[in-house]
Amino acid sequence: MLKIIAPLTDARIRNAKPREKLYKLFDGDGLYIEVTPSGSRIWRFKFRQANGKDNLLTFGPYPEITLQHAREKRLETRRLILQGIDPGKHRDDAKRRLKERAANTFEKIAREWHANKVPTWSERTAKNVLQRLEADIFPAIGRRPIDELKHLDVIAALRKIEERGASEIAHRQKAVCASIFSYAIQCGFTESNLVTDMKDVLKTVRAGHFAAINADELPQFLAILDRNEARMFAPTRIALRLMLLCFVRTSELIETPWSEIDLERGEWIIPWQRMKRGKLTVNPDMTNHHVCLSRQALELLRELHAITGRSRYLFPNQRDHEKPISNNTILVALGRMGYKGKMTGHGFRALAMSTIKERLGYRHEV
Repeated sequence: MLKIIAPLTDARIRNAKPREKLYKLFDGDGLYIEVTPSGSRIWRFKFRQANGKDNLLTFGPYPEITLQHAREKRLETRRLILQGIDPGKHRDDAKRRLKERAANTFEKIAREWHANKVPTWSERTAKNVLQRLEADIFPAIGRRPIDELKHLDVIAALRKIEERGASEIAHRQKAVCASIFSYAIQCGFTESNLVTDMKDVLKTVRAGHFAAINADELPQFLAILDRNEARMFAPTRIALRLMLLCFVRTSELIETPWSEIDLERGEWIIPWQRMKRGKLTVNPDMTNHHVCLSRQALELLRELHAITGRSRYLFPNQRDHEKPISNNTILVALGRMGYKGKMTGHGFRALAMSTIKERLGYRHEV
């Protein structure tokens, strides 16, 4: 005679007393609960695989896994079996995916992205990008799985930068985060780029003008530079004169290694990777920049070589000769000359541009 199994109830499970040996309470269709001698209750599900072998799944402990939940898991498992899917393998695959998802944190993916970019960047750019991420972004969202991040998580990190008055850095970090999410999508770590739609979450940064003297003020500037009442070191004075003669960006000058200078031929060639556009992107059409060296500029470089020629850089840092001086060195020097707020390192380029265009009549491209 066929034995009919009565479905379990919560009351029956709760009232099940532990015995000397483990025993089972059946709910039907392969689902049962084991009552151990210690008193714990564990849900099990017995099923037959396509190859005819019996197998067993553990659903978890009662009451954490309720009777209703156990029945739902039984139904889900039976549906998988009907589809020809091995429930055990399906469970293991799901656990593996969860583990991988948890391991793919924003910081891990960001560092992979950075490592891929390093060969196309200058050493300084690669270092700066990573330092900014480590200072501003990783502490906020670095440990979170990238696929679990929400818009508000990224916005909060960016606004924290903005709140300390670094609006331009916040915008740069937004662009960096957008690139990291794009990389993550291409690698299959996430499906959406949270940053691409963030057009209005940060305050607009208005482009500022670099302070610069005009051509009429140049004679007085040179007179003050010659008198050197500010008592600047010779390399600093030479740097200011070279900026007047060559019109290069401040960073391009102070980060120049002697290896780029050929005093015999009178040549200065800046690799494209060190130029502004080279730091921001990679363009196959980019070429190295040949700086036009006048007779006066070459004389200054020879004078400088006698002072710093044994160092790696034209303008080595006083504390660490393996590093160049900072942009701030030029600003401080101009301030000591009495030009604080009136002239900047970039102001020399602005002075050259306005003089060449307005006074000499050359085209903007020149």
